Amino acid sequence: MKRTVIQFGEGNFLRGFFDAFLDEMNEKGLYDGKAVVVQPRAGGKCALLKAQGCRYNLYLRGVENGEVKELHRTVGAVADALDPYTDFEGYLSLADEPDFRFIVSNTTEAGIAFDEGCRFTDRPALSFPGKLTQLLFRRYQNGLPGFILLPCELIDKNGDALKSCVLAYARLWALGDEFLRWVETQNVFANTLVDRIVTGCPDDGTEKRHPGDRFLDTAELFHLWVIEGDFENELPLQKAGLNVVWTTDVSPYKKIKVRVLNGAHTALFAAALLGGLETVGEAMADPVASAFLRKCVYEEILPTIGETPESLAFASHVFDRFQNPFLRHRWRAIALNAVSKFAVRDLPTLLEYKEKTGAFPPCLTASLAFLLYFYKNNAPEDDAGTVKKLREGSLKEILADASLWGTDLAPLEEEIASLLSRIENNGAKETLGWILSE
Repeated sequence: MKRTVIQFGEGNFLRGFFDAFLDEMNEKGLYDGKAVVVQPRAGGKCALLKAQGCRYNLYLRGVENGEVKELHRTVGAVADALDPYTDFEGYLSLADEPDFRFIVSNTTEAGIAFDEGCRFTDRPALSFPGKLTQLLFRRYQNGLPGFILLPCELIDKNGDALKSCVLAYARLWALGDEFLRWVETQNVFANTLVDRIVTGCPDDGTEKRHPGDRFLDTAELFHLWVIEGDFENELPLQKAGLNVVWTTDVSPYKKIKVRVLNGAHTALFAAALLGGLETVGEAMADPVASAFLRKCVYEEILPTIGETPESLAFASHVFDRFQNPFLRHRWRAIALNAVSKFAVRDLPTLLEYKEKTGAFPPCLTASLAFLLYFYKNNAPEDDAGTVKKLREGSLKEILADASLWGTDLAPLEEEIASLLSRIENNGAKETLGWILSE
């Protein structure tokens, strides 16, 4: 089988996401290609992956249409694993192989960054875009076609950001106008959106089924990959039955993900923790908490962003995902930096709902009150300055502080004050029940 994909990143996510997709396409006879994994950072695990033949076991587990499922496959879509820190020439030689067509990456959110300290003569350049520029220049010198790049890093417009870094290195290193044109015209840097929770090897006995597999991976059943462009004829992901969307604009899909999935998490975290619920699964098993969240999503978030087939289907999947018995997603983790998360994930919906209906949405308004009460009376993990403002400021000062919310929320003061009083006197669970009855 050909080597057709260069993959930056040997971590759990890509092995439970893209490599699984590649394996499925190969298994169904739809694609004839494997990936060569490149280690983006020193001290990675490519040597260990290579030592076990680049094969590993993957379990997909979760709830689908109300039914608990567990699927297993042995993934064999990785052909080789390279460490450019120990074999730089071997890494560069990947650019000599004409069959390589795609480059996929997941180097964490901080991976796509320009470091002016990187030099062209480094073996390799420290940053991921620097390494990539070295590879692309070798490809250009060979007179071979460019690549389709599918970055999976969770940053806005990841393809555009990666391209910008590559062009910046090309200029810094004076690689020439011809190379700059080649990067611009012979390569596609696609913006993408990825969604799948990949948890790695769990501490639940699964590892005992495959002793010696140091790369055993687990992930949820749900997956979504939205890609700007359409390369289905070369990479038949949809034909393989995978939840992949080729589109001209990732933005609407990102909006759905942020407002529905992330927004639902942030909307409930404070009330859940104040009510003694530790995990998302526990909240979904609690009739009051789960009813509150469904009301929040189906009566406030979806009507505001638009009840399209895509948003409705995504919301349905969200509640299956929240009920996944294999995941212990702790509210404490979701609570990290909750003020900035609320400002991005929930506040736009709250304000747009008010603009559309003339009234503030009861659930999202209550979510803000629960957040403020949590910060006043617990130990939140957030920027020290933010915590100080919410601990020491008056309600009027907090709501009017545009540095916290990006806008003045003074019109909410009366409703928030009433909710804070109710939470103080009756507790979180009774307050949730009151909101539902209202």
